[in-house]
Amino acid sequence: MTDENAGRTPDWLTVRRDDTHDVSDAVVLVGAVTRTRGDLFAALATALALPTYLGDTWDALSDVLADRLDAGPLTLLITDAGQLLADEPNEQYALLLAVLDDLATSAPHPLRLVLRDEGGPRR
Repeated sequence: MTDENAGRTPDWLTVRRDDTHDVSDAVVLVGAVTRTRGDLFAALATALALPTYLGDTWDALSDVLADRLDAGPLTLLITDAGQLLADEPNEQYALLLAVLDDLATSAPHPLRLVLRDEGGPRR
């Protein structure tokens, strides 16, 4: 059996090499300050005013983002997206996408992630 969606970008994810996509409602994170998992979590905690009890695990991030998505839709824009988790093993990037995919398909409000980088995404 063949997966018809294999290799397809999910609806909640947009990858851009320019700034023509309207993201006026987005929470913006600069890729240069998200090079490690800890840096990404800290940037998200600050930008989204996440609870101080946010841990340093993907499950903890999923929990607080789920709570945030209970309140309304969320669009995240990562500029310089090629730097997102660049100092981490590739598995960490994959885990981020898995967490966001789970949230995007189960949360009561829409989640969007826009990765924007002039040179294109690193992965």
